[in-house]
Amino acid sequence: MKFKSYLLASLLLLASPASFAKDSFSICWSIYVGWMPWHYGDAEGIVNKWADKYDISIDVVQINDYIESINQYTAGQFDGCTMTNMDALTIPAAGGVDSTALVVGDFSNGNDGVVLKGKQSLRDIKGQQVNLVELSVSHYLLARGLEKIGLSERDIKVVNTSDADMVAIYSTDDVTAVTTWNPLLAEIAAMPNSYKVYDSSMIPGEIIDLLVVNTETLNSNPKFGKALVGAWYEIMATMSGNGNKAISARTSMAEASGTDLAGYEAQLASTKMFYGAKDAVAFTNSPKLKETMQYVAEFSFEHGLLGEGAADAGFIGIDTPAGVYGDKGNIQFRFDPSYMQMAADGKL
Repeated sequence: MKFKSYLLASLLLLASPASFAKDSFSICWSIYVGWMPWHYGDAEGIVNKWADKYDISIDVVQINDYIESINQYTAGQFDGCTMTNMDALTIPAAGGVDSTALVVGDFSNGNDGVVLKGKQSLRDIKGQQVNLVELSVSHYLLARGLEKIGLSERDIKVVNTSDADMVAIYSTDDVTAVTTWNPLLAEIAAMPNSYKVYDSSMIPGEIIDLLVVNTETLNSNPKFGKALVGAWYEIMATMSGNGNKAISARTSMAEASGTDLAGYEAQLASTKMFYGAKDAVAFTNSPKLKETMQYVAEFSFEHGLLGEGAADAGFIGIDTPAGVYGDKGNIQFRFDPSYMQMAADGKL
């Protein structure tokens, strides 16, 4: 689900981010382990409770297609949307929609990986065809892995493959290498003669799952940010641990995502969730985040994802607490931990 799609020019023309005070908002989300808490928070009335606290309303909408959800956000149909750090850069930010990572929820810590058939080292991938969802964060993972062993994409052949077809295609004799994400990754790695030779735990903190909101909307309506962050950390507190309430919450998330509790917890095991606001703030404040976004911007530029006008990887300014990567005159993507810090300080 996590892959890049080019936006139509007509879509961008529809974008009309609100830059005024209002009291009614909407966010969208799609099914993924780190975003299922929004389903639970909506179904259990936690989001509504926090919205009521600030005298606003927040509509939480599930969109079945991940990229379509981001496209709709970019077009101004939603005030916020769940997405990865790479997709936030290459879709709304590249489309000229100034966006802020309001909630840094987790990072992939093994959820994305490379599997080889009959080979046990990433170095054995040289010369092979690799089936993956092109321009996805899994594609980014592969590029980072190749870089670490002195190879590049010139040493392999990428074969663009739908995630819906990945398991079936891997079962054929002709396919010997894939890069994908869970739960597909676990299913493929469990097949005979299959070896997971690289995964996102080897680049910790680089594939980040976020709730991104329109910057102008957030700045004009801080109650919107406070309500969302307050709701998020109440959900985090509810789902963490081994008490009956936590197990019930995770079971609800599992069922809504099409699996059972064991399946959902297996996905959580390879996801570094920031259950506490302090941990999320520390991660966001770290200088490593700026370095990560440089890697992401360089990959995105090399693959033509920053737009036709991009002269280099720094074309789009990315504002982090450690400083700006890229053009300070063209900041379109921001990491703002101030609302998470309010949660950490008990000031929401």
